[in-house]
Amino acid sequence: MPVIGILASVSPAPYAPFIAAIKEGLRQTGYVEGRNLAIEYRWAEGQYDRLPQLASELVERGVAVIITVGGGATTTAAKAATATIPIVVVMGDDPVKTGAVAALNRPGGRELVCSRSQWSQNDCNCCMSWRRTSRLSRS
Repeated sequence: MPVIGILASVSPAPYAPFIAAIKEGLRQTGYVEGRNLAIEYRWAEGQYDRLPQLASELVERGVAVIITVGGGATTTAAKAATATIPIVVVMGDDPVKTGAVAALNRPGGRELVCSRSQWSQNDCNCCMSWRRTSRLSRS
């Protein structure tokens, strides 16, 4: 069963709508948590110094993709933890200004940038884009 990692800088409550949107987007592409997909959650709960360790835990778990939410520090931690696992960057801030990606049209090779509004609107185009580039499509 493929595993997705979600790495967040905050606690779960503020991101409940985004997690629901992620699950809905996955459902629309045929993946349902607990049936044919597992999701590993790592919440830093505002303790940014924990992000590198939490990202490493997801890498050690062997996730197919890491979804980062909660700002540039979250993406930076995920990028530092792995050179091979695709990373989906979900942020409302400018990801170029925060240093999360080099450019929107070419984020850096394995990163895909999705806006919060895409997830909030259950836009599964973003979900399908990273599915094609991750190990999910080969699991």
